[in-house]
Amino acid sequence: MTDRLYIFDTTLRDGEQSPGCSMNLEEKVRIAKALSLLGVDVIEAGFPVASVGDFESVFRIASEVDRAVIAGLARAHAQDITRAAEAVKPAGDRARIHTFIATSPIHMEAKLRMAPDDVVKRAVDSVKLARSLVPQVEFSAEDAGRSDMDFLCRIVEATIAAGARVINIPDTVGYMTPDEFGDRISQLLNRVPNADQAIFSVHCHNDLGLAVANSLSAIEHGARQVECTINGLGERAGNAAMEEIVMILRTRSDRYDIETGIDTTKLVPTSKMVSQITGMPVQPNKAIVGANAFAHESGIHQDGVLKHKKTYEIMTPESVGWTTNRMILGKHSGRAALSARYDELGVTVSEEQMPAIFERFKHLADKKKEVFDEDLISILSGDGDVNEESIKLVNLHVSSGMQEQPIAKVSLEIDGAVHDASCVGDGPVDAAFNAIKSLLDTDSRLLLYSVNAITSGTDAQGEVTVRIQEGERIINGQGADTDIVVASALALINAMNKLPNVHARELHAQYSAV
Repeated sequence: MTDRLYIFDTTLRDGEQSPGCSMNLEEKVRIAKALSLLGVDVIEAGFPVASVGDFESVFRIASEVDRAVIAGLARAHAQDITRAAEAVKPAGDRARIHTFIATSPIHMEAKLRMAPDDVVKRAVDSVKLARSLVPQVEFSAEDAGRSDMDFLCRIVEATIAAGARVINIPDTVGYMTPDEFGDRISQLLNRVPNADQAIFSVHCHNDLGLAVANSLSAIEHGARQVECTINGLGERAGNAAMEEIVMILRTRSDRYDIETGIDTTKLVPTSKMVSQITGMPVQPNKAIVGANAFAHESGIHQDGVLKHKKTYEIMTPESVGWTTNRMILGKHSGRAALSARYDELGVTVSEEQMPAIFERFKHLADKKKEVFDEDLISILSGDGDVNEESIKLVNLHVSSGMQEQPIAKVSLEIDGAVHDASCVGDGPVDAAFNAIKSLLDTDSRLLLYSVNAITSGTDAQGEVTVRIQEGERIINGQGADTDIVVASALALINAMNKLPNVHARELHAQYSAV
């Protein structure tokens, strides 16, 4: 009989903790809905006590996302737990609190400054409180990989007795090797008397590049929930990549007689959505979802694939969402075809959103012969009319050449009023950025500027990612257009819209630095 592995996705919580990966409320909801369609069992929607914004996003996701369990992270503190309970309450019987406390000697002594007995008591009290507030409670022993085994068995037994029905064993700092980690799971299952009353989960970090390997070892030794992220996002070197774990289990079903509820054909579209929203590009040679994952350049490989695909492909591109045959979308396509394609990509577009998205689709289709899936995803994050924004690009004109200094003239609608500016720069993009920033009351500085052609051909859309910093906040912005300077302007404006209280400069409506 095939066994079942539960997929716990923490892209919206641990993934967002990657530097520069913060997402706004609408983006989080969109990703959560895509994760639910993907078939994720548990969505860790955020850390509700961390901020008002985090609370609101968890509450919205719990209210709007169906099927999946919605979890809120909470430290082993009453304030954290009650706040998390409020946030996940709309999910009803699918509401989960994921509470944690550190259990390794270095964490207990240096960070918590608590005695082991006090740590156990805090953990038990927290689980009992959480269990009185929500139907599902998960307990996590932070830094379990470096924890004393006897103490780890003790606290796991106590928290199961207190009501935790999922026990998470994290390799928080990515320190363990597969044989060590697998043995740790095996010991817990064999030594903890009430281990049969809980599902054992793992959360592996990738500091030594072993997150997926450690997760697989844990599965082999009895873990039945894996905490992971899309594209392996997460703190420092990231987490175990969901797409890799899922496809290993599926491709090597001869070795792993275990299944997940994931619709693997939605892995690539979900990966692209997360990449574009977070501004974290996927490396071309990334397993499963990288652009080169199914590309063959070697003549020997090409010859083999042409004769029989399985000579060099252990899975089909279509099985993970790379498609070569699809309905062609162009300027003559209607809303029904567009809506159907979004459904196939696992993207939910409401009736209220469709008019603005369709208008941008038509605008792009007039420029291109064919609109690709990558274009459709970019339209969602690049269209200022889809999500309410206070700053919108009205017009942009740039003049540049080898013998002249580039100059950009820009018109922005800021809080409903149109403002114009013109500025010079070291290049056309720099001039456009100078003109935009001249109209806005911001001291932000550019940390990253990245350009990527998201479809092939000379009429390809250019996707631009920028990362800006204002004070202690680091924000990503994305923009896409067949004109790379326009895409750059849209990316900067997208980032500016994520900053609080950014408005027009009060000097005057017409500004010129030329």
